[in-house]
Amino acid sequence: MTQPVEQLNLGASRKPSTYWDQEYDSFVLPLLEDKQPSYILYRLDSKNAQGYEWIFIAWSPDYSPVRQKMLYAATRATLKKEFGGGYIKHEIFGTVKDDVSLSGYQKYLSSQTAPAPLTAAEEELRQIKLNEVKTEINVDSKHQTLQGVMFPLQKDAFQALKNLKDRKLNYVQLKIDLQNETINLSSTVHTETKDLPNRIPKDAARYHFFLYKHPHEGSYLESIVFIYSMPGYSCSIRERMLYSSCKSPLIDVLERELSMEIIKKIEIDNGDELTADFLYEEIHPKHQAHKQNFAKPKGPTGKRGNRRLIRGPADGEAATAD
Repeated sequence: MTQPVEQLNLGASRKPSTYWDQEYDSFVLPLLEDKQPSYILYRLDSKNAQGYEWIFIAWSPDYSPVRQKMLYAATRATLKKEFGGGYIKHEIFGTVKDDVSLSGYQKYLSSQTAPAPLTAAEEELRQIKLNEVKTEINVDSKHQTLQGVMFPLQKDAFQALKNLKDRKLNYVQLKIDLQNETINLSSTVHTETKDLPNRIPKDAARYHFFLYKHPHEGSYLESIVFIYSMPGYSCSIRERMLYSSCKSPLIDVLERELSMEIIKKIEIDNGDELTADFLYEEIHPKHQAHKQNFAKPKGPTGKRGNRRLIRGPADGEAATAD
């Protein structure tokens, strides 16, 4: 259908002779002019309660005059209403022939059934859930686990953690080799509590194991603390997903194979949080003071006056007054 003088006119029509998809391109594409918008109604072989179903094609080539584009846009809804919206199964719009060809129509159908695009956070969550399968793991193998994926722990990293457990080291930092998918040793530099903030990279995720030495209630304690540092969204989605997914399996392996007792697991996004007070309160949280129940005040002392009658006299009894 064309609109040469602000009136919709029939430009061409043809009767079907075979299946709709076999004739589609030979019927539709010759009707498309490079500078002339038009509407095309193409009948499918399927039916609904009202009759045959149709494809409504709105053709508006890029190089057509602006006035014609506006006229066609203004009459689109009217044409669909007059034709009968119940007959139209799909509506496609095109500015180049590939948009409204048979392959373009099939791409349109695929896009309608495809899931909506995910945000970065949703994609990260989806990837983590895909890894949630259960299998046995050890430090030398790469496996998926119930809680994530375990990459092989390199031998020097495993030995450093063993030395930490035996109190030969007081700090071990691990990093994930994203290309080779292994967990590598990053640092074993001697670290005091005051040095911890400087050990946290500002542009990359890391795992930290720290031997926290401190007094508590008259005792001297040496507690292994696990710190997972992830500096917000400055890391890639893949890096965030892998560090998050490898964290729990790594701890499970160390607890099982080294019998390492990790007193506290902490997640941070920057090193400024790691003060001595913060660590102490994380390991020894203050108990909330007991809240004393409200004491009901005593009644007035002394003579209260005559007692009120609180029970009526039983049958055969005489009422008495105090």
